[in-house]
Amino acid sequence: MTVSDIIEQFLLDTMGDDLFVNFNRNELAAYFSVAPSQINYVLSTRFTPERGFVIESRRGGGGSVKLIKVSADADDVLVNYIDEVLSDGIDYQRACQMIDRLQGDGVYTDSEARLIKASISDKALLAPTVAKNKLRGAILKNILTETLKIKSDDGE
Repeated sequence: MTVSDIIEQFLLDTMGDDLFVNFNRNELAAYFSVAPSQINYVLSTRFTPERGFVIESRRGGGGSVKLIKVSADADDVLVNYIDEVLSDGIDYQRACQMIDRLQGDGVYTDSEARLIKASISDKALLAPTVAKNKLRGAILKNILTETLKIKSDDGE
């Protein structure tokens, strides 16, 4: 388990069932004996919108941070991804985070999530490297649109 994993788990445990947690970046860095940039790294890679989090940070005051868990309806999350996130393409790591979030929200089963990830992997996308993110975004956009249609047809 890496220091980043430990910090992530500490923040998740501290948050518990609450929708947000406030903390001081410098104090957290001192607690874990790391540089504040390590805390920034954990926040920017582990607590992303794709994973269902928003970070509010205030300058001054030693780096006060509010970590917010976004509780949104799955349909709202799907529409947001379709409209905003996928329009310019998406890299594989961010796409997997998005699929993991939707799986966690019960939109996809474990098997469905694995199949989607396999279909958008670099190995599956036979395209020039510069076009893969755009192609991956287009594929995911279609998958999410169909997911919304299926949910609508099922009366959910």
